[in-house]
Amino acid sequence: MRTYNEKVSIYHGMVSIVAVNLAGNFFPIFAIAILGASNYQVGLISSLPPLVALVMTIPAAILLNRLEQQKKTVALSVFWARIMFLLLAGVVFVHSSYQAWAFLIIVAIMNIPGTISTIGWQTLISGMIKEDRRGTFFSDRNRLLTIVGMITTLIIGILMKKHTEDAAAYQVLFIIAFLFGLMEVFFLLKHKEKTESKPDNKKKNSSMDWSIFKDKGYKWFLITALCFNFSWQMAWGLFNIYNVKYAHATILWISIFSVANQLVQIFSFPLWKKFAEEKSNTLMLVWVAAGMATAPFLTVLSTNLVYLTLVQMTSGFFVSGTTLLLFNLLLEKSPMEKRTYCITTYNVLLSFVAFIAPQIGIWLLEVTGMETSMGINSLLRFISASVFLLMYLKFKNTKTSTKAITGKKASPLP
Repeated sequence: MRTYNEKVSIYHGMVSIVAVNLAGNFFPIFAIAILGASNYQVGLISSLPPLVALVMTIPAAILLNRLEQQKKTVALSVFWARIMFLLLAGVVFVHSSYQAWAFLIIVAIMNIPGTISTIGWQTLISGMIKEDRRGTFFSDRNRLLTIVGMITTLIIGILMKKHTEDAAAYQVLFIIAFLFGLMEVFFLLKHKEKTESKPDNKKKNSSMDWSIFKDKGYKWFLITALCFNFSWQMAWGLFNIYNVKYAHATILWISIFSVANQLVQIFSFPLWKKFAEEKSNTLMLVWVAAGMATAPFLTVLSTNLVYLTLVQMTSGFFVSGTTLLLFNLLLEKSPMEKRTYCITTYNVLLSFVAFIAPQIGIWLLEVTGMETSMGINSLLRFISASVFLLMYLKFKNTKTSTKAITGKKASPLP
């Protein structure tokens, strides 16, 4: 039986996923079809959020660590992030020469409160869910939210199948997304948060503990996870450009791609959880990275939209593994007494990689063309699988914990 906070967390996640799917999933096609964004600008859609996160992660962590209660701050951050959807609805009124840049600026600003809310939510929910329930709860939560996201995306695709180039249709989506954002704030405030009183004489923690880099397990995790994320996120802009400009996918087909990806994720979350418990998070990530390596290569073999849907279904199996296993491995390799520093450091470095990677992908596209750049990405993803294998072989005799927790929605991009 679920606890009160578990139920409220699921309700919050449902409205959150609807808000994100109503707006965020269609940012690239909106930028290309309505605003006339260049390849470079499309790449920035993926790069700017992590750049802002890179700048904001440490200040956000310091701010949240000083608070006895974080719920109201997290809720307020969500409100300011969602109110940006209303500004996005007004971008079409900007002079056409500046529309794409105005859109990108708003997306960047949106991620300032977004970074605070993401870090705050992870800290908030980890304190509300008992450790022995995290694995089952977050696995179930991910599946439920994926179902809601899939249904939402499919409905949007059907309703907007004839409005791919209709600016007013996107404005309606952004406004409705804002309304669901208000529901996010409501359910966040419904959580019951325990107040932890802090003694006046308690020694303040340092803003950083550099000794975490002396831990071999954590250092290996950083190397492998950052290599994988670089190869994964490098192709995000390429997929967006290929689907819209090469395959000429409409909003309906973009929705079908997402639904196909998410449908497979729903059924594969429990499988990855089972595999990780029987083997290890690291070994399973070898297979995840190798599987993800097939997506870029397979994608450019055809522009047939039915075929691309099948590729999305294949990649969905491995995307679910990424969602469930990467944060597990972070917890597993982070020393308990220094876990906050480990998580913050990982998020900062991950944001840096997530900013650089899509830009390198777009640069490769301009220099070598779509097929070659996708081929290079497949090769890099396979290399990242090899790095996970090296880590597994090095630590295979070490006892590992497979407690699961994840609050971050994985990108639908393979």
